[in-house]
Amino acid sequence: MDNLSRLGWLAAELLLKEGFQKQYRPEDVGIVLANRSSSLDTDIKYFESTKTIASPALFVYTLPNIVMGEISIRHHLKGENALFVSEQFEPEFIQQYVQDLFYQGAVELCICGWLEYFQNNIEASLYLVEKTKNGMALPFTGANINKIYQLTNG
Repeated sequence: MDNLSRLGWLAAELLLKEGFQKQYRPEDVGIVLANRSSSLDTDIKYFESTKTIASPALFVYTLPNIVMGEISIRHHLKGENALFVSEQFEPEFIQQYVQDLFYQGAVELCICGWLEYFQNNIEASLYLVEKTKNGMALPFTGANINKIYQLTNG
């Protein structure tokens, strides 16, 4: 697994509690992520490997969405997913995109956030959003998403 996938896998492990699979069908759980560097950290390592013999083990990780595949495999998720690349974290964009998925009935629960890994610059901020508000959950707003990001990345 490349470093971006390891970061996402570990962050998802910390985020997801046992039993959420009992509440939601695999196809009702989506993943929407963003980052700044795409898979550039692995792309550079793969390019270096081509100078001798190209590494198929690295090549598979030259797509940034592989991190979502690793999370999906681990947690048996089959819902909609998307990974966006942008210069900075854009909570309002994520909010609008996920709310559209809810409106379309594409997902009931979504793992969202920012995963950045490039040259040992590491940022991870994942959060769960449910279509139906439960308990003491924060309202799903850009401001609250940004608070979560600031708490996890300073």
